[in-house]
Amino acid sequence: MLTRRLALALLSAASALPAAALAQTPAKTNATDPAALLTRLYKAAAKDNAGGAFVNNAKERAKYLSTSFAALWSKAEAKVPDGEIGPIDFDPVSNSQDPDIKSFAIKAETQDDARATLAVALIGSQRRKVAADSVIRYDLVRDGAAWRIDDIRGSVEGQPWSVRQMLEASLKN
Repeated sequence: MLTRRLALALLSAASALPAAALAQTPAKTNATDPAALLTRLYKAAAKDNAGGAFVNNAKERAKYLSTSFAALWSKAEAKVPDGEIGPIDFDPVSNSQDPDIKSFAIKAETQDDARATLAVALIGSQRRKVAADSVIRYDLVRDGAAWRIDDIRGSVEGQPWSVRQMLEASLKN
């Protein structure tokens, strides 16, 4: 015969099983979650309103960009005469001249084991004239065990841009 105490004990034990199973599930890391890289970058950008300061320094770029993207950026900058502005004359992380990031939301659009495209929706203190200009897309590639940015894309007044394409075009001039 099932007593109330035994029934409560069984119910308690059964409800603890899912919690124990969840507690043992490992959290996603940078190696398995490409959004972790962008989350870290945008948290810093929103905190300091610094935008993509990492793209202005070749050593920092090497930490976040794919090998080919970092090499392309360095090659394009090396071609710029001293005192001139480089091929990327704006902050691609905030899609602006003056970073204004209050908050952000990241959504994976596509992802497999080697590549991912993530969209970052930005919210600043002022609305943009064209809503699409508030979304920055990142093409990421697996570089060894880590995810790295292989291109940054967005739009200005609805007209699309790609950092990779701008860098490649600057080398043709």
